[in-house]
Amino acid sequence: MDVSDLLIETYDRLPDLVRGAVHGLDPDQLRQAPRRGANPVGWLVWHLTRVQDGHLAELLDAEQIWVTGDWAGRFGLARAEPGDTGYGHTPEQVAAVRPESAQVLLDYYDAVHTRTRRFLAGLQADDLDRVVDTSWDPPVTLGVRLVSVIEDDLQHAGQAAYVRGLIKTG
Repeated sequence: MDVSDLLIETYDRLPDLVRGAVHGLDPDQLRQAPRRGANPVGWLVWHLTRVQDGHLAELLDAEQIWVTGDWAGRFGLARAEPGDTGYGHTPEQVAAVRPESAQVLLDYYDAVHTRTRRFLAGLQADDLDRVVDTSWDPPVTLGVRLVSVIEDDLQHAGQAAYVRGLIKTG
């Protein structure tokens, strides 16, 4: 298996996890936090998608998908701030992320995943050694960045699945 196939296999595990977390939930359920200060399913899926979108856009030297349409409005936000991925959100900021539906979460995630998959398909093993962030010591390589993104996304997908299990459905 080459590096591209390995990374695609890894990232291709996320769509089913995302779908499973949001499937059948209405907007109120997507926004339902297990307790004050905890993150609801909708915010967790929005956040994991924002993280992937932000990092991939940076790697591609391109605009984030988030800022290319009315995504912010569909999430109840006044504007699409490229730097707002949810890191450090206060409970009030978490509550302000109000996805209009499970479908909008899936649409945004699918658009980001499609872009990620295209990027991964073109990678060669040597590409993973390219330094993409010199603000850390040691500097971050492409390989480390891609592992960091998938690790973060998988954690949040698991959290979303757990929170979904706390929500009364049907």
